[in-house]
Amino acid sequence: MIEISHLTKRYGTLTAVDDVSFRVSHGEVLGFLGPNGAGKSTTMKMIAGFLAPTSGTARVCGYDVEQEPLAAKRCMGYLPEGAPSYGEMTVLGFLRFIADVRELTGDRRRSRLDDVIERLQLGGVLGQTIETLSKGFRRRVGLAQAIVHDPQVLILDEPTDGLDPNQKHEVRSLINAMRRDKIIVISTHILEEVDAVCSRAIIIANGRIVADEEPKSLETRSRYHNAVTVGFADAAHLPLACVAIESLPQVAAVELSERDRRLTALPRDGQLILGTISDLARQQKWNVSELHLESGRLDEVFRTITHAAEGR
Repeated sequence: MIEISHLTKRYGTLTAVDDVSFRVSHGEVLGFLGPNGAGKSTTMKMIAGFLAPTSGTARVCGYDVEQEPLAAKRCMGYLPEGAPSYGEMTVLGFLRFIADVRELTGDRRRSRLDDVIERLQLGGVLGQTIETLSKGFRRRVGLAQAIVHDPQVLILDEPTDGLDPNQKHEVRSLINAMRRDKIIVISTHILEEVDAVCSRAIIIANGRIVADEEPKSLETRSRYHNAVTVGFADAAHLPLACVAIESLPQVAAVELSERDRRLTALPRDGQLILGTISDLARQQKWNVSELHLESGRLDEVFRTITHAAEGR
C-alpha cells in the first residue's frame, strides 16, 4: 500500500502541505483533488521522492521513500505535472533510455516497450524528437515512461492534461484496465476524471485534507442529490409546470432555464421526488422531452467544501 503519515512541507513561512495522512490500498484508484495551489502536486512529489518533506513520512510498498528511495522507486511509476522529458531525444530513444534506467533486459525489455508503444498508440511518432510533438503526444510519452516497468504503484499528476476528448477516453480506459492489480493515485482538478476512474476521492485545500470519501458518497452532499430535471418540448407548459412543481411539499426550490426549456426541482432534505413529479406531468399532460433523476453534482460539492476551508 501507500501509507502517508503526517506529511508536511514548508517553504519559509508558507506551509504548502500541512499534516496530511492517508492510506491507499491495492486495487484503489484515488483521486487527489484541490484548487490550484492547494498542495496537490507538492504531495505527489513527496510521495514519488522528488521532494523531501519538512516532516512526516511516505511509505510505498513498505519502503520509506526517504530512507529506502531506490527500493520505493522500483515499485513506482511517476508522471509529473507537465510530463517533462528530454526534448532532443526521439520517442523511441527516450523510452529505451527509461527501460535502461529501470534495468529492463532481454525479452522482458522488448515486450514491455512493445506493450507501452501499442497501448499509448505511439507507433507513428517513434522517430520524432519529443520537442516536435503536440502537447497530447508528450503526455502520452510521459505516461508510457511511467508504466514501462509495469509498476505496482502509479502516481499520475494531471494525466489527461492537454489531451483531446478521444485521447482522454483512451487514457481513462487504460487506467481502468490497470486498476485491478495496481495502486493508482491521480492528482487532478478535472472532476469528470473522478467520475470516470476513481473509487475514492480526497479533497485538499490550504494544504489540509478536508474530505476523504467515495465519489458517490460525496455526491450525496450535493443539494442536487435526488434532484429531478424536466425538459419540455412545448415551452408554453414551462411557467405553469414551474409553479406546480414549486408548490409540492417535498420540493425545496426550482431552478428554471427558459432558454433550454428545462427546470430542475431540488428536493427537501434529499427526498425522492421523481415519482411525484412524473405522476404530476402525466396528470397535467405536459409535453415532456426529458425526465431524469440526478445523483448529485461533484463540482458543487467541491466548491462548497473548498470555499468553506478557505473561509469564503
